[in-house]
Amino acid sequence: MKNNLLTRSRFVIMLLLAGFTLFSCTTVPFSNRKQMTLLPESQMLSMSLTQYDQFLDEHPPVSGTDDARMVKNVGENIASAVERYMNDNNMSSYIEDFKWEFNLVDEDVPNAWCMPGGKVVFYTGILPYTKTEQGLAVVMGHEIAHAIARHGNERMSQQLMLQAGGTLLSLYLAEKEEENRDLYLAAYGVGSTVGVTLPYSRSHETEADKLGLIFMTMAGYNPEEAVVFWQQMAQSGGAKPPEFLSTHPANDTRIANLKKFLPEARKYAGK
Repeated sequence: MKNNLLTRSRFVIMLLLAGFTLFSCTTVPFSNRKQMTLLPESQMLSMSLTQYDQFLDEHPPVSGTDDARMVKNVGENIASAVERYMNDNNMSSYIEDFKWEFNLVDEDVPNAWCMPGGKVVFYTGILPYTKTEQGLAVVMGHEIAHAIARHGNERMSQQLMLQAGGTLLSLYLAEKEEENRDLYLAAYGVGSTVGVTLPYSRSHETEADKLGLIFMTMAGYNPEEAVVFWQQMAQSGGAKPPEFLSTHPANDTRIANLKKFLPEARKYAGK
């Protein structure tokens, strides 16, 4: 029993060490923040393409409308800016396998996303919030930035590491009384969520805001519209959880960060 426990513990420790080794080798474009990406990007692209195709089978894209054309037009403008930015910063390899697509689907939900590989979907439910092409560019730049920064890979890698840590803790507590074991595991779950997952999610949002601001500015849009958009978002909706319990920064925090970054973003106008 003890030999088996030791073997499993060693395996989990090796997995954790491998993850931290990779963590030291990968950085995020623009911010140069070190990140952990355990999954091969080719695997991320394959999974995203499968999910994307399945989604469009269930939600046929809107075509032939002014809104659909606007989504496509803004997407192509920002994709072109992304390619220039990555080329100028010797990071073209980050997007060499991207095959851009921009679709609008008829769903009354205020949502939009960009999968690894440049597969972008906007829901019609977000259009009342974006209102104009400028507002749509804010969201487009932000969502594309998530994909460029490989936040999806980082989130999945983070979950794998936390699961490995939970497994290691379970093995360590295997001979403890059940009540104490459950208490420790519950504390680990709460601690990893509040202390790791949520802070990293908020940092991803801030990175995507800043990188998206650069992209929309390079694409010829007004970066100050990002502040306007989030001010309007702050005025809509009901009560929100405290920032430390949220996946996104508080609206006031987000707006303040955008305002601070505006002078830097303006430097990219006309590039």
